[in-house]
Amino acid sequence: MADNSSPFTDRWFYALVAVGVFLNATGLFPPVMELDGALYACIAKQMAQTGDFINLYAVGTDWLDKPHFPFWVIALSYRIFGINTFSYKFPALLFFLGSVVYTYQFTRLTYSKVTAQVASLVLLTAFHGVLSNSDVRAEPYLMPLIIGPVYHFYRVFLGDRDAISLRNGISKNWRHLLLGSFLTGCALMTKGVFVLIPIGAGLVLHWVLTGHWRELLKIRWYLAIALSFAFTIPEIYCLYQQFDLHPEKVIFGQKGVSGIRFFFWDSQFGRFFNTGPIKGEGDKFFFVHTLLWAFIPWSLPLYMSLGQRLVDLAKRRIGPTFQPEYISLGSGMATFVLFSLSGFQLPHYLNIVFPFYAVLTAQFLVGLQISNLRKWTIAQTVIGILLVVVMGALLWLVQPAGLNTALAWALTLTILLFVLFRQNDLLSLMGRMVGVMFVVAGSLNLFLYPTFLRYQAGMATADYVNTQPTLANRPTTLYEPGTGVGGGSFWSYEFYAKGPTMYARTDSALRVQVQTGPKSVFTTAEYADSLATRGFDVRQLAIFPYYHVSQLTYDFLNPSTRSKTLLPYVLAEVNIKSASERRTGVKTGPLER
Repeated sequence: MADNSSPFTDRWFYALVAVGVFLNATGLFPPVMELDGALYACIAKQMAQTGDFINLYAVGTDWLDKPHFPFWVIALSYRIFGINTFSYKFPALLFFLGSVVYTYQFTRLTYSKVTAQVASLVLLTAFHGVLSNSDVRAEPYLMPLIIGPVYHFYRVFLGDRDAISLRNGISKNWRHLLLGSFLTGCALMTKGVFVLIPIGAGLVLHWVLTGHWRELLKIRWYLAIALSFAFTIPEIYCLYQQFDLHPEKVIFGQKGVSGIRFFFWDSQFGRFFNTGPIKGEGDKFFFVHTLLWAFIPWSLPLYMSLGQRLVDLAKRRIGPTFQPEYISLGSGMATFVLFSLSGFQLPHYLNIVFPFYAVLTAQFLVGLQISNLRKWTIAQTVIGILLVVVMGALLWLVQPAGLNTALAWALTLTILLFVLFRQNDLLSLMGRMVGVMFVVAGSLNLFLYPTFLRYQAGMATADYVNTQPTLANRPTTLYEPGTGVGGGSFWSYEFYAKGPTMYARTDSALRVQVQTGPKSVFTTAEYADSLATRGFDVRQLAIFPYYHVSQLTYDFLNPSTRSKTLLPYVLAEVNIKSASERRTGVKTGPLER
């Protein structure tokens, strides 16, 4: 291993980390993406503006889905930096970088320094981790809140056992026990009780396979569980205040819904068994193929590492362990299996165990013999070149603004990689992959997403309204008939609009709002047309094209066919028709512009 890692100096490591941080920071530049990102941004916006950190509201009504912790963090960021794209994304980036630090520290407890360095770079460059720093949801917050407790609890386990009381098993490393419990509590307040599985499964597997099963009998771990739930008391209090104290509220179409029950059961086990109010369609092999692209460019080394670990585990005899630690394997595989069996699956779910996958990948790469390392470096380089070619083709197809600059930048950086990293060793492998992901992230965040996100009609309309003196401070009604949180492009309007917004979910609600005079209304063209036939006077002010940008298709990517994929949204002035207009169908007011 010394020969493999000798070129991997600290200076190169810090330089590559700096590039890795910067490529993730490019995600700060594109606007907030619909759907979930814009919804979460709006929930935190209302929290920051009202100072109400207890109740969660979406689309003008009580919202019961995700816990409070990320919204508290985002609302605090809004209070510091103002309500804007940067304020929404910046704390998530900091949490993500915290997971990189924890991954390094956790790896260093068992493996060599170079393994910890490689694991950090793998985590910095795994594709869906990079993507999640642009399309921000809960996962960047969860990553350090999963690997962090594992690190602290493992530190407790590895502590000086001579200092442990035989009576209760409390170590001198009580600070690590307390910090691990606090971070676990924050994880619970981010995603719910299932986070105990990625945090605890690896530790339990490690104790069982290494002959330390008596750890399961020590009171310190039950104290850690108790402390973790004690740290969730703010979440439980908020849910009790908003929901359990108000059984008259209609949530998920019924009264008497308990927020505390939803937190502990329906939001987790209800989704797993697909019996809760929010349902999905599960595919047992969904994450097998999803991980191939989500963890690119490291998916093949990851699968090889997992295969080797499982084979070693199958051949293992009773006695000394074959592997330095089983935590990464246990946490990574338990979460993978849990999500695969779940009835509710989304690609970003696995991001929370990317730190463990990074450790497994790094351990595999650093442990390669020199001849095999050269082969893997060449294979990974081919994958990297293909990624650059794909991004170049995508840029050429989409034709974003600054196309020539983007292509020249990508080509120059690719050539520079092969000038700087000419050997087929570990340093060249890591340097080339960091550079390739810089090309990928830069192409997406600096050129492609700015083009795609122009078709978030809500954001585009809000930008237009904000520049119109007669409209900027005027309240806007978001007309979205139906129940639930809805969808479409309403949330990006709510977030980016400087003026106040309110929702109308029915004709009667809209009619009440326009009783006092005409109102600015943002809605789809289809809904606007339907209003004109139901007793409303609708005067169009502006029309903006819309596309669901998180579901890209070839027809949308191709400028020549893009128009047929777009749906129109309308900013209109809406009033109630006079009695004579309703009788004759003839408009008596000013002509429509």
